[in-house]
Amino acid sequence: MDLSQARHVFITGGASGIGLAIGDALARRGLRATLADIDQTSLRDVLAGRSAHYRGQVLDTRDREGWARSKAEAEAAFGPVDVLVNNAGIGPDGRPFADMDPVSFDRILAINLIGVFNGVSTFAAAMRERGRGHIVNTASTAGLTFSPPGAGAYTVAKHGVVSMSETLRSEMAPHGVGVSVLCPGLVATNLPRSTARLSGVGDLDASMPDMSIDPAIVGELVADAIGKDLPYILTHPDYWPAVKQRQSAVEAAFHTAD
Repeated sequence: MDLSQARHVFITGGASGIGLAIGDALARRGLRATLADIDQTSLRDVLAGRSAHYRGQVLDTRDREGWARSKAEAEAAFGPVDVLVNNAGIGPDGRPFADMDPVSFDRILAINLIGVFNGVSTFAAAMRERGRGHIVNTASTAGLTFSPPGAGAYTVAKHGVVSMSETLRSEMAPHGVGVSVLCPGLVATNLPRSTARLSGVGDLDASMPDMSIDPAIVGELVADAIGKDLPYILTHPDYWPAVKQRQSAVEAAFHTAD
């Protein structure tokens, strides 16, 4: 999408981390940014240091009525949404499938996968009708690889986001709407704290590992990828061997199929 023609970006998980970094990167390119987040306090703090080209929207991405209200309020303030970034998510709970509480499984999929669908369902048809726009769905490198033990539900959701994005891209391309899936590796966000707060699992004082990259790097990658209409946005080239291992296993299975 030609970002010089875009005016408004709507971002979930927008009060911190990758979401906020994408908002800042696109604001530098002239877009007005609606930062949607479940955390009203974080939204207030973030907006206090930013211009009137930003606005906050309290939204739980599981709430479909909330999505409808949020779209109406955002577009009344800043006009039609040209770029949608479905970024909100939580991390795994560390339990293997055999021991996982079904409530935890449902919550991880509801936020990380169904929440993405809810955003698409709310905005994609209008973009198609206007014949322009771009959608970015945040998955993870986990959506391209084998799952480590204890991260199964998270990986299920992220594989789902990758698949949804690939199909959505083929559906929207004839109508002038681009779709990208963001598959980041370790990024210095508050994901562990958000996961603990929303699920009751983990440490509210936890942080991402020291080797995590700055979200600002990801924000710029995403903004550039939108301009180039890239299908996949990757942050860590050194994760390729893990992705290749899965692809090679699938390829080997095809070679041995009778």
